[in-house]
Amino acid sequence: MRILVSNDDGISARGIKTLAQRLAQEPDFEVYVCAPDRERSATGHALTLHKPLRVEELDLGPNIKGAWLTTGTPSDCVKFAVGCLLKDNPPDFVISGINSGANLGGEILYSGTVSAAMEGAFLDIPSIAVSCAGSGHRLYDPAAEFVCKFVRIIKKAEFMAGKTLININVPNVPAEQIKGTQVTKLGVRAYNDYFEKRVDPRGKVYYWLAGEAIEEGEEENTDAWCVSHNMISITPVTFNMTDFKLVERLNQWSELSDILRSPEVPVGGRIDSQQIVNKDTK
Repeated sequence: MRILVSNDDGISARGIKTLAQRLAQEPDFEVYVCAPDRERSATGHALTLHKPLRVEELDLGPNIKGAWLTTGTPSDCVKFAVGCLLKDNPPDFVISGINSGANLGGEILYSGTVSAAMEGAFLDIPSIAVSCAGSGHRLYDPAAEFVCKFVRIIKKAEFMAGKTLININVPNVPAEQIKGTQVTKLGVRAYNDYFEKRVDPRGKVYYWLAGEAIEEGEEENTDAWCVSHNMISITPVTFNMTDFKLVERLNQWSELSDILRSPEVPVGGRIDSQQIVNKDTK
């Protein structure tokens, strides 16, 4: 089994080294690594389009078949590895992580870790994102061990459909304190975000985004609740964010069709939202 490992914490991060080296211990796994040259957290699914992508090969140990760093984003790394470095023999799996910190609920929209796995899913490669939740010194070994076993069973079962990834969050506790696993949906994972105003040594004002996650109010079958109760969350995620319920409602909304016939809107003209509001309230 050929596995491509990436992340958003950078090629030197302890999480990716722990994961890659554990996977490489399996005699039937061929492990390749392509990751950013430095931390690229919260970059979302950004791609490098307006400057060169520089790549350097490096040695991550005798059991790693190949390893490269790039100056790009996590998505760049996976796209480049699949489309160039491993073009003749594409990977059977893309695994992104182990991230330093959780990727739960709405956080996955910002996450470089999840985006690297999503790039693999875009390319129709079964993909997994894995994160070590919690704070303090990171215990990556339980997550690496779990993923190693999980890859085998998910490959055997052939559950994963195209354009879908599995987002895994492992509590930052010793293995014996993990209370089990749970298949979950995404939670809310709201933050009390605010911009902290500061002044630099030259007297110039700047702002720093700050805030903390709001832990209360998560449903029991969500990833955030699961991890907070020392369980491993396993969440299937697809890039298709269409609100199908709203599609159905909009298709049944007669006023939407009336807009095209509105006398206030000339052919080729712009629709004034206030006109629509006033029309609806008459």
